[in-house]
Amino acid sequence: MPAKKQIRVVIADDSLVAREMLAQILASDPSIEVVGQAKNGEEAVEMVANLRPDLVTMDIHMPKMDGLTATEKIMAFTPTPILVVSSSVHGEGMGSAFDALARGALEVIKKPEPKEWADLERIGRDLLRKVKVLANVRVITHISGRRGHGAPPIGAASGSQIDRRIVAIGSSTGGPSALLTVLSGLPAEFPLPVLIAQHIADGFVPGLVSWLDGGTRIKVLEASDGDRVRAGTAYFAPTGSNMIIEGNTIRFEAAGQGQLYIPSADTLFESVARGFGSRAVGVLLTGMGADGANGLKRMHDRGAVTIAQNEETCVVYGMPRAAIELGAAGEVLAIEDIAAGILAHTAQSGAL
Repeated sequence: MPAKKQIRVVIADDSLVAREMLAQILASDPSIEVVGQAKNGEEAVEMVANLRPDLVTMDIHMPKMDGLTATEKIMAFTPTPILVVSSSVHGEGMGSAFDALARGALEVIKKPEPKEWADLERIGRDLLRKVKVLANVRVITHISGRRGHGAPPIGAASGSQIDRRIVAIGSSTGGPSALLTVLSGLPAEFPLPVLIAQHIADGFVPGLVSWLDGGTRIKVLEASDGDRVRAGTAYFAPTGSNMIIEGNTIRFEAAGQGQLYIPSADTLFESVARGFGSRAVGVLLTGMGADGANGLKRMHDRGAVTIAQNEETCVVYGMPRAAIELGAAGEVLAIEDIAAGILAHTAQSGAL
């Protein structure tokens, strides 16, 4: 039986210490081989073209060419899975990390701080898991200047006259850019609150919220336990907390035993199904695994509008595929049509 193929990785970071730290973590797993180390974006683009690795770990702030531009060039000419490893979890730098996701990078994780380097085994666990999963993602070409995130035309889905009261969205890998496409298609006067469960590394929700809030007409917030939801506002569950809705109030609850993803889209969707039945809209976007499929089925069975992102526009088709196979998706739409699908079902609706 032939030996299993190693995952070949290029590390791009302007810090020699950071490159060596990442290389040490990756080398600790025999299934991973570091084939190149780039100290700026130009070198990263060249290495990817010459070495054709299975994955790139990409820093954002680098000389000559930053990680954002390098990501754009790699995805335009030699599409390769890219994991952004960012030291910025707050402020302007964080926006650049999410811009890289919009240009084709798959996911973002926090770069370990020097005080954490003494415990490489612990901090490397998540990095190794991400590398192994993302290296197998089939990525597509992203050309510079591709279509923007304007509002899609109304009419992508047939509407209905039920008075909707709430929208719930679940997403994972590829979710940030997909969410930007959907939320930027909603008008400032959108009549309903939107609740979102996005799987993302610890510490990145505030940056994601800020990035989305700057690119959409509705208000985007990180939810707090006890928030009373308002129309025209999107609420993100914080990392590590399951978000549910009781009446018009957001509540947090502890993760269930063995629960893999927190916040859980299933937990959110099931609470919406209980409280709103046919007056809700559920949307399941790109992501690995099956989180959200059972909850979306519960919403579907209660008469809610349920939408899954189609395979062609997903970064990873796992979550929508699981929902579709369960019969949970009433509609399957391209990402650029989902905002129109939501609007078609909420045109006559009122706020909570």
